[in-house]
Amino acid sequence: MKTILTGLRVGSELTLGNFLGALLPMVRLANKYSSEMNVNIFVPDLHSIVGPVDVDLRKNTVLSLKYYLAAGLKLNQNVHIYRQSYVPAHSEMLWLLNSLSTMGELSRMTQFKEKSAGKKSVDVGIFDYPVLMAADILLYDANYIPVGEDQFQHLELTRNLAMRTNNKFGDIFTIPEKTEDQVKFMGNKEGVRIRDLVNPEKKMSKSARSENSKIMLTDKPEVAAKKIMSATTDSVGKIQYDMFNQPGISNLLQIEALINDKPLQDVISTWAGETRYGDLKKQVASSVSAFLSDLQENVAAISDDMIYELFEVGEAYANDIADKKLLKLQKALKLR
Repeated sequence: MKTILTGLRVGSELTLGNFLGALLPMVRLANKYSSEMNVNIFVPDLHSIVGPVDVDLRKNTVLSLKYYLAAGLKLNQNVHIYRQSYVPAHSEMLWLLNSLSTMGELSRMTQFKEKSAGKKSVDVGIFDYPVLMAADILLYDANYIPVGEDQFQHLELTRNLAMRTNNKFGDIFTIPEKTEDQVKFMGNKEGVRIRDLVNPEKKMSKSARSENSKIMLTDKPEVAAKKIMSATTDSVGKIQYDMFNQPGISNLLQIEALINDKPLQDVISTWAGETRYGDLKKQVASSVSAFLSDLQENVAAISDDMIYELFEVGEAYANDIADKKLLKLQKALKLR
């Protein structure tokens, strides 16, 4: 069976961008393919301690899984839920892959350059983050890794490390699909990237200083609606999807499509020729408000005990699979 793998950091609260860009597409893919593929949904808590941690990680770990279930994730024997730090092979595989990585290729990672720009001191974890991501993927022979476009470069590094290892030691790792095939599998022409509501040139970020720039999943529905109504648009005076020239309007169209599980082109066609930005904002605000209300109600109905039961089963599975893959590389390196 092929494997789909995804994880969502829990170092801070989740935004609507995290939900629409990563979590919801994953739930829909899982429900579509879990009868024929393994679906690994893990909590990357080791990734989450890179940089400042401003939440209770254990609490947020449970909450993040509740979001998956509240979003409609259907559970069966092929859906595996586990915590990264409860599978020690992730940490050791990171170290082994470090010995096969170079400073040059890691220093060229766009996210590292952005996060380290202008700083005198940078956490090693920020530099090494892509190698741990590669370990997360390669331990399970994952074929498809649904991520946003900001992670495409890391996927290419993972592919390179897999090919480098296989060329040196033989058949160790399954090479993940190419980026263009990943995107095709996810059903998007490009990775989903929900934009900042104040500055739509940027991605919606948990760390943005302005509260109006982001919608948190814990926001009251009426608060989120007000943020949509105050979102930055433009002076073009025409509702159309043009992320380059009209990122604010395009972002609203994208949010409306994703929340309502409609093809983006259908939403674009619905608003084609319209000029009243306020009408679009009212519609999106209504959709976001209803979405948050339903989501928060569904999350409240899920018990912590249910989540821990899923972890217990999923981590037994994950440790078995990951330990076997780790041993394979350990033997190739003459460690075993």
